[in-house]
Amino acid sequence: MPSTPDGPATPASDEPVPFTADDYRARMARAAESAADAGLAGVIVAPGPDLVYLTGYQPTAITERLTALVLAAGREPVLVVPTLEAPDAERSAGAAALTLRDWTDGKDPYAVTAPLLDAGGRFGISDNAWAMHLLGLQRTLPGTSYVSLTEALPMLRGIKDAHELARIAAAGAAADRAYGEILQVRFEGRKETDVAADLAALLLRFGHSQVDFTVVGSGPNGANPHHEAGDRTIERGDMVVLDFGGLKHGYGSDTTRTVHVGEPTDEERRVHDLVREAQQAGFEAVRPGVACQDVDRAARRVITDAGYGEYFIHRTGHGIGVTTHEPPYMIEGEELPVVPGMCFSIEPGVYLPGRFGVRIEDIVTATEDGGARRFNNTPHEMAIVE
Repeated sequence: MPSTPDGPATPASDEPVPFTADDYRARMARAAESAADAGLAGVIVAPGPDLVYLTGYQPTAITERLTALVLAAGREPVLVVPTLEAPDAERSAGAAALTLRDWTDGKDPYAVTAPLLDAGGRFGISDNAWAMHLLGLQRTLPGTSYVSLTEALPMLRGIKDAHELARIAAAGAAADRAYGEILQVRFEGRKETDVAADLAALLLRFGHSQVDFTVVGSGPNGANPHHEAGDRTIERGDMVVLDFGGLKHGYGSDTTRTVHVGEPTDEERRVHDLVREAQQAGFEAVRPGVACQDVDRAARRVITDAGYGEYFIHRTGHGIGVTTHEPPYMIEGEELPVVPGMCFSIEPGVYLPGRFGVRIEDIVTATEDGGARRFNNTPHEMAIVE
């Protein structure tokens, strides 16, 4: 009989320390200063992860009405919001650290926003800002220019403080608990979508508020790194890639383990051991001051030297925080140095087309003492499932 994840909700003691208005004030000031250092007149932040990170405010619905946080060095932060959404914005955790300026339907929101901007300035703007709003600002202030925040300030959210690290640790521990439970679930004879549903239920059971992905790639499907769980029935003899994560307390989890239904072949064990060795090499390369690309190089070298380099077809890692994918990226060409508080994945893999794939992933951070810390601590050895 298929197992059905069930059990009590995460206890109240798991609740994190709340972020305060002072936390948000410091984040906004840091963003404004970083923009000035980058030669920008300021930043414009649309609804989405940047706005949540900087202010704690997330509109209940993102509509065509303009909402924009304007930050500039030496000026008070201002959040422009539709009048009908102002009460919600006023209740956000960071509201005391900024000024609200509302606009009503029938008025031009760009005319309301324009006085907050340098008419000839260059601004960083959220990647997810609507084109209609960017074009509206350009039409109102034709002397302005814009660059994406990811390009201009890639580390805007990249360095986590102690309370953020605690949330990521809690999310990682919850994902680890989900993995421990999924090993008790029957795989053989069930569809990938059945196991994916079990994983999603387990993440929610252990305190996630949002499930972002549950990759279940069995047999040849495991050779596709981003395989969507499908209707394939899992068979004895399958290697199964399990990659899953989401948000808990507003911060991300993301872990991958590769299991086997029944006893593996010698080749399957050899490839799994190789990926495990590569993952460990990537982890051991993490220390403050090394370039992000050096983490990728360390993991990739192990796989390349073993003759499987052409089958490692993606970067070694990505940052994680209020989203499950964000800068920095562990990839060749990324010379950004690792610093304490950065959180990112290390997830090398080998993908043999038409046969099977193997990936092992942990979220890690660089530490002040010069080393690294894992946020996922389940065994890396291949688990045998039924």
